[in-house]
Amino acid sequence: MVYKFRIISDEVDDFLREIQIDSEASFYDLHEAILKSTGYKDDQMTSFFICDDDWEKETEITLEDMGSGSSEEDTYIMRETPLSELLEDEKQKMIYVFDPLAERVFFIELSEIITGKDLDKAVCTRKNGEAPQQTIDFDEQMNTNAALDLDENFYGDQDYDMEDFDPEGFDINEGSGNPYDEDKY
Repeated sequence: MVYKFRIISDEVDDFLREIQIDSEASFYDLHEAILKSTGYKDDQMTSFFICDDDWEKETEITLEDMGSGSSEEDTYIMRETPLSELLEDEKQKMIYVFDPLAERVFFIELSEIITGKDLDKAVCTRKNGEAPQQTIDFDEQMNTNAALDLDENFYGDQDYDMEDFDPEGFDINEGSGNPYDEDKY
């Protein structure tokens, strides 16, 4: 069987990769295919997470054995875990953490299961857009974000106007007088 994965990013709108890979290949093989299709270096402690339909993380597949020591929880290592062991259904969702320090991810969906076909190695069958930068330089990030742009959209409402509030931040247009006047109660 061949699994066809659709990979998108929430950072780059037109980024899309489709990778076809044999169902008996390991998560490490998929990891390598993703790196190759994006031009990323293999120098990060990446992980896959099997997710539910709402993208909530359920099962982690790590690049290396992190030695959690907890025998109650199953440990999955990319090199040792075939895709077919944890992926069975079309539309199954995964997250691939490619920048663990900044917790940046790709969203992956098993878009199609092709039966009666095998692949020797993974193939990137569709490549749209540029991949986001692999890692964020935190020093550079701090320098570029030193002066936050606090425009009228910062508070989530274009109609927000600081002059509508008194110095303590309370709306001065709502009601009149002190809402805690003893006469009202």
